[in-house]
Amino acid sequence: MILIKENRCDFCGTCVAVCPVDAIELREADISIIHETCIDCDICIWVCPIDVLSSDNKPEDKND
Repeated sequence: MILIKENRCDFCGTCVAVCPVDAIELREADISIIHETCIDCDICIWVCPIDVLSSDNKPEDKND
């Protein structure tokens, strides 16, 4: 699940532009993730220039 750090986004829209499934909504002063649509690809996290987005996905255990 993608998490948003409150009150840090500058609404540049970079994350919206790269989301392959259009799971990010950006309005004038609000950003939200449509979790039902999000595929947890984490591209939005990688491109965010001010580290507003993060993930609570746990890395897979390589020993399984």
